[in-house]
Amino acid sequence: MMNIKSVGIIGAGQMGAGIAQVCAQAGYTVLLHDQKIDAVHAALEKINKGFNRLIEKEVLTADDAKASMGRLQPAASAHDLKDCDLVIEAATENEEIKKAIFKSVSEHLKPDAIMASNTSSISITRLAAASDRPGKFIGLHFMNPVPVMKLVEIIRGIATDPETYQAAVEFAQSLGKITANSEDYPAFIVNRVLIPMINEAIYTLYEGVGTVEAIDTALKLGANHPMGPLELGDFIGLDTVLAIMEMLHDGLADSKYRPCPLLVKYVEAGWLGRKTGRGFYDYRGEKPIPTR
Repeated sequence: MMNIKSVGIIGAGQMGAGIAQVCAQAGYTVLLHDQKIDAVHAALEKINKGFNRLIEKEVLTADDAKASMGRLQPAASAHDLKDCDLVIEAATENEEIKKAIFKSVSEHLKPDAIMASNTSSISITRLAAASDRPGKFIGLHFMNPVPVMKLVEIIRGIATDPETYQAAVEFAQSLGKITANSEDYPAFIVNRVLIPMINEAIYTLYEGVGTVEAIDTALKLGANHPMGPLELGDFIGLDTVLAIMEMLHDGLADSKYRPCPLLVKYVEAGWLGRKTGRGFYDYRGEKPIPTR
């Protein structure tokens, strides 16, 4: 069984930063890479603030936080990941972008390094085929926000070796996560159920069944959800919600997965949710205000 000690992470956005934080806290050496070096520095600053919050909550000591930050290093290029035992891609949910990453990174890695994707919907088998090591390729789908959410979905491609799968499970569990196995079908388990629910909530708004606030309040109080579906869509990113719905619609050829036209309109407008300041809520003021 491969002994994973160093982890390379490609993509310094919200997911990449979260994965980097939990890996460093668990004792792994972490190299964080992004095409934009400013994104890496911003992620490291965000991670440091995350550790400070854990200190305030007495979850982590100041010494442990300092040691964890010391295990985090920026990686200027893919070549810097050459000695990593595991490389996790956490780029935007776009198949062609992910494939290009795996093609370009593969040549720099040592032969026994495992490659993983944090994709939330794209075929692991197809992504693995873009690498030079389909047998050492696997899906590790972390939930957002990574430091808080306990689940990691494990997705094997058709060529994934049993040893790769076992190493991936042990790695995820070493982070304090609970794993769930999913077959390599569009959107896996969580998003196969969750994203169509959000899409249906958008249809409910689109058809005038309820307002933004009424729909979110109904699901929070009527189904005991911690966050309403429209609020959750804004949190995930409406572009990501649309991409997953399109993946489901194309991959399963079922009309029940047709993206709501209102969702498409919001994405076309650039109203993607929290990350752009506007989605189904406007976040630019002191308090979120519904945009419809």
